Amino acid sequence: MPIFEYRGLLKNGKNTKGVVDAENNRAARAKLKKDGIFVVELKDKKKAIDASAKKKRGGSQKSVGVKDLSLMTRQLATLIKANIPLVEAIGAVSEQVEHPTLAEAMADCKNMVNEGSTFNKALSKYPNIFNTIYVSMCEAGEASGTLDVILLRLAEFTEAQNELRSKVKGALTYPVVMLVVTFGLMAFLFVFVIPKMVSVFESAPNLKLPWYSEVIINTSTLVVNYWYVFIGLAVGTWSLVAMWKKTPHGSYKWDDWSLRVPLFGNLNRMVAVSRFTRTLATLLNGGVPMLYAMQIVRNVVDNQVLAKAIDDARSNISEGETISGPLKKSGQFPSMMIHMVNVGEKTGELEKMLIQVADTNDFQVKTMVESLTGLMGPVVLVVMGFAVGIIVFAIMVPMFEMTNIAG
Repeated sequence: MPIFEYRGLLKNGKNTKGVVDAENNRAARAKLKKDGIFVVELKDKKKAIDASAKKKRGGSQKSVGVKDLSLMTRQLATLIKANIPLVEAIGAVSEQVEHPTLAEAMADCKNMVNEGSTFNKALSKYPNIFNTIYVSMCEAGEASGTLDVILLRLAEFTEAQNELRSKVKGALTYPVVMLVVTFGLMAFLFVFVIPKMVSVFESAPNLKLPWYSEVIINTSTLVVNYWYVFIGLAVGTWSLVAMWKKTPHGSYKWDDWSLRVPLFGNLNRMVAVSRFTRTLATLLNGGVPMLYAMQIVRNVVDNQVLAKAIDDARSNISEGETISGPLKKSGQFPSMMIHMVNVGEKTGELEKMLIQVADTNDFQVKTMVESLTGLMGPVVLVVMGFAVGIIVFAIMVPMFEMTNIAG
């Protein structure tokens, strides 16, 4: 049971302070009033300690993993579906959750709901844990009396998004590791191997090095003697690009390029379209109005070019147009998606068609990622072998020349 600290006045006018345990703020005030204490200040002791600690460490709300959030959402949906009151269900979930940050957030939400707040308003206090989509869906669920159904859809939605993200990251892990190994091996050869070979070549004054050997040796000398310049250039270039990306113009241009770059541009577009269609379907199924749903999903695509196309479509929808028409005019969305959305609008099954588009895109993303991974693996190996082969060749040829001279 929460413990509250209070300052107050007794009937004789003297100041008093202390602690009292009660279920919520209102119950604590009632208890103190019954004891003849006029409350001047009342605060939750645990919240005060947490706020003080948070201020000292200068931190912010910690985020929660998708798995923990999804599991909690399913548990809460099950309890509400079993006709357990919302306050009791939130309290039970807060005790079962293993993640400490999520457990504290749910315990606080329970107290807020118990004091008369709506569930979605309590959730909005923790934006790092519960995003706009989550809060909006819960608001629609509370308004329509279908909170349990909405929570189940939210759990399925978060799991689907996490699965897609995991597939893309997992498939790209091998090529990235191979590239890192390649750069590491090249650095080792240039910094440690080639300098030692140079001293061997210098011991043979009559040896004439081929042009390609001189290029490799000069490159090695530059790397060894001016490594800090290369690192500075790399860090500086990275910082400049990062700063440019933070500007409105730079961010928009970068997002536009990410949709046009060969091979990966189409993949980025399909991932964004999958997020857009699945999120929009989830919101519409949850009873969120179309215009508000479009306002939310613009942030889900994580691409300013597509977000602008969605904003333009939203403006046209507010004037009475269908959703498929404005999206088609933007030229940023696949024709198959536009066709299926158009069919969904005409048949009254827009949400169903959006889910089908998302499922189709997820399958295509998985297939494309597997194909790219299968292609990139051999390509990276060939590039690595070619680069190492050139270096070895540039070193071995002078070695053979030295042997001939010595002979």
